Amino acid sequence: MNRENINSAILFIGLILLQIVVLNNINFLGYINPFFYIFFIFLYPIRKDDATLLLLSFLLGLFIDVFSDSGGINAAATLFIAFIRIPVLQSVIGKREIDYGALTIFKLPFPKMFLYVVILTVIHHLTVFGMEYFKWSKFDIIFIKTLLTSIFTIILTMISFTFVMRKR
Repeated sequence: MNRENINSAILFIGLILLQIVVLNNINFLGYINPFFYIFFIFLYPIRKDDATLLLLSFLLGLFIDVFSDSGGINAAATLFIAFIRIPVLQSVIGKREIDYGALTIFKLPFPKMFLYVVILTVIHHLTVFGMEYFKWSKFDIIFIKTLLTSIFTIILTMISFTFVMRKR
């Protein structure tokens, strides 16, 4: 195994443990519970195999579901954002053709990186809470939980990007 695979494995396991042990026990105001484990999808190299990312994303969400007793909604939402990650990135960058060998999330200008993170985070959270409540009459709760949890998750993600970028 090369260094990049070892780092990905450590990140994968570390994010699962962080989410299960610490973040699942946070519940601010009854609405805010950060889903920081999706940080793995943001950091996963763009040049790597998409099938591997889809498998790892499903497993990531499945581990969170098993320990959260959430019935597969995290696995479905995580798999969904892993699937749409490249089209979202293409629309944020404004290019149909991406140089996969040279592009990393860290080479994006901050506004584009922020927009990319916001879009995928909101889609993930809307998917999770939409499947959790699954009623039009609960749209207000879905919207509030998506908005508040997304804000908190995005803040954690951007702070983490700052730390990771300093190491590089």
